[in-house]
Amino acid sequence: MQFIKRFANSYLLFSFLRDPVAVTSFTVLLILGVASFAAPLIAPYSPYDMHTIELLDSEKPPVWQPGGDTRFVLGTDTQGRDMFSTMLYGMRVSILIGFGAVALQAAMGIIVGLLAGYRGGRIDSVLMRMADVQLSFSTYMVAIFFGALFQATFGMGAYADLAVPMLIVVIGFAEWPQYARTVRASVLAEKRKEYVEAAKVIGLSPTRIMWRHILPNTLTPVLVISTVQVANAIMSEAALSFIGLGMPVHKPSLGSLIKAGFDYIFSGSWWITIFPGIALVVLILSINLLGDWLRDFLNPKLYKG
Repeated sequence: MQFIKRFANSYLLFSFLRDPVAVTSFTVLLILGVASFAAPLIAPYSPYDMHTIELLDSEKPPVWQPGGDTRFVLGTDTQGRDMFSTMLYGMRVSILIGFGAVALQAAMGIIVGLLAGYRGGRIDSVLMRMADVQLSFSTYMVAIFFGALFQATFGMGAYADLAVPMLIVVIGFAEWPQYARTVRASVLAEKRKEYVEAAKVIGLSPTRIMWRHILPNTLTPVLVISTVQVANAIMSEAALSFIGLGMPVHKPSLGSLIKAGFDYIFSGSWWITIFPGIALVVLILSINLLGDWLRDFLNPKLYKG
């Protein structure tokens, strides 16, 4: 209760409410997030329930187009699935992969950055050279390599069952150096400050100093990076799905829906690709705009609120 009262009177909330772009982007993101995770309650059909899917209903246009069906407001895809329902379920998968991948890469990057920055010396050199090697490969190259290797080793059946955790691991592993380098730079600046010297004098262990004292003071840039990385992870999933190394077609995500309808976009069934594409753009744009506001707010030199 005390926390809620403090937050209600905080400058963070005051500044946020004064920025219409931040409020709008947060509102849109909240609506999309709630709608996607409440898909079993909101969606009129389930794309995983074969009893509600009929191939005779495939490629029906949106309800306002000639030939539209009132049962399917946004039309159906090539499998006869309701586009509105499938997009809600697919957005949930995309959001889960985005946040899961960012949680993994943040955990890996924070651990590596803390150790490299605080320990220094040979440990710093080895860990940062590992990060440099990782950065020499693009995210998509790493993701394509491990995704293709997994499919070849375990087969498409196993890949379809483990696609979500696999994509979280692949995308998360590909991006951890961004966090490691940022955290390391912050740790190098923090460990020279008086409070760290005082902690050493009173006999605190290096582990306690790193995690209880230095880490909280390095989280500001981590929060800013995370907002950008969530959008990047969602786009990475969409890109991998588009080339056939992401979510399988029968387990929808926004990327796999765009991929499934791309072959039919010029044959008249434009809605199969366009609607998921619009949803993906709106989702990423709202995350990026909110991240821009957070970056500016946390940097006093940029913020003009």
